[in-house]
Amino acid sequence: MDEKVIAEAEERVPVKSKFWLSIADCMCGVLNSMMTAAALTYYFNTYWGLDSHYTSLAWIIFGIWNAVNDPLFGFISDKTKSKIGRRLPYIRYGAVFYSLFFIITWFRWPIGTSQISMFIQLIAALFLFDTLYTAIATSLYVLPYTMAVSNKARSNIFVWKICFSVISLAFPLVVVPLIKPKPGEPATLFHTVVIALGVLAFLVIFFSTFFIEEKVTTEPDDSMSIFKSIALCFKNRSFVVFEVLSFSVIFIQTDLLMGVNYYFDEFGTNLMPYAYGALGIGVVLGMITWLNRLKPWGVRKCIFIMCVLFASGATAVVFFGKIFPVALVGFFLAGFGFAGGMYLVPIMNGDVIDFDEHNCGQRREGMYAGVNSFITKPAISLANAAFVEIIAAFGYRTDAVGNQTEWAKQGILVAWMAIPALLLIITAISLKWYPLYGKSWDEIKLGIEAKHADS
Repeated sequence: MDEKVIAEAEERVPVKSKFWLSIADCMCGVLNSMMTAAALTYYFNTYWGLDSHYTSLAWIIFGIWNAVNDPLFGFISDKTKSKIGRRLPYIRYGAVFYSLFFIITWFRWPIGTSQISMFIQLIAALFLFDTLYTAIATSLYVLPYTMAVSNKARSNIFVWKICFSVISLAFPLVVVPLIKPKPGEPATLFHTVVIALGVLAFLVIFFSTFFIEEKVTTEPDDSMSIFKSIALCFKNRSFVVFEVLSFSVIFIQTDLLMGVNYYFDEFGTNLMPYAYGALGIGVVLGMITWLNRLKPWGVRKCIFIMCVLFASGATAVVFFGKIFPVALVGFFLAGFGFAGGMYLVPIMNGDVIDFDEHNCGQRREGMYAGVNSFITKPAISLANAAFVEIIAAFGYRTDAVGNQTEWAKQGILVAWMAIPALLLIITAISLKWYPLYGKSWDEIKLGIEAKHADS
């Protein structure tokens, strides 16, 4: 079967499937971004007054749990057999608990209001929420790889997901800073919004499973142990390089979404429209650039350019972020980077999974997603822990929101952008060892497409 016929067959992914996958992924992302980046650390640390060291310790302990549950779930989901597929049962039946655990996080539990009580609540909330997030988000993440094989068809799915991800990106960036309660203020509006979000997310995620169909799959090898399955992932050199990128992207997204709360508190919410305008322009121009240059440049080159541009903007903000025009440039280049993270990263991950099938003859999306989370979920914990520790070292005071010293303001800029800049530089260098490019890879890719088109 020639390339044209394969492409036409792949492009018949129903619009309703792309729509429901994208909106479910969006709502899942909105809840997760509030928990892991935009609001939770701020809520416990600044609003409720949980000590910074307790806050960072909770995130570190939580990171250890993440190192266990994600690969385990990926392994289990790859071997799941049901009438509705490998992934959909976890999405459909996990939705109610996912939303419930999200809602109860933001209310005081009947265990007291001491530092230890808040510390326990933070850890427990993270454990409960993330267990369901792992089941649902991992399944949603790998579905595009089971709905199509070619990068052209997957690209179309990812464009749909990106369009809806604007909501999951805009909500924590724009809405959370406006509704988050300041110390001493009632949280009525905030609580109303999180309840509404939780209910809406449940409805969307649950009903999405009736409109999505998994097509690209293979029979699992029941004789393969979880340890062998994990080992095979790390023998795939393209996966190791991808993980450098994936870890960096998750750390950076967490850090940037969390940092805007502190940035606008100290530098003025009146700057928000201009900053987000620059960010939005960067996202739009970034998407146009990556969509048009992916085929002629290839994934590797596009990601290299993205890393260099994003790192330049982050570095400028670290040293000159108090000068607002410089900060605008940083927001613009961050938008360019966000666009690349949303579009190029899943394209690259699809190639890594396809190459694994080429090597071992199986589709192991769940295992790769689980091991990916094993590596990247700690990035969320590290980003939260590092941020609060850095600003504390610079003298940030939770009882002086909006009135920090100049040195504390500088600490916010350092905590916000310094580590992202370093990670982006490391990622750009690591791409030297990424093997999936050129004519030989194109031939392998076409062979995989033909295999599934004929099956």
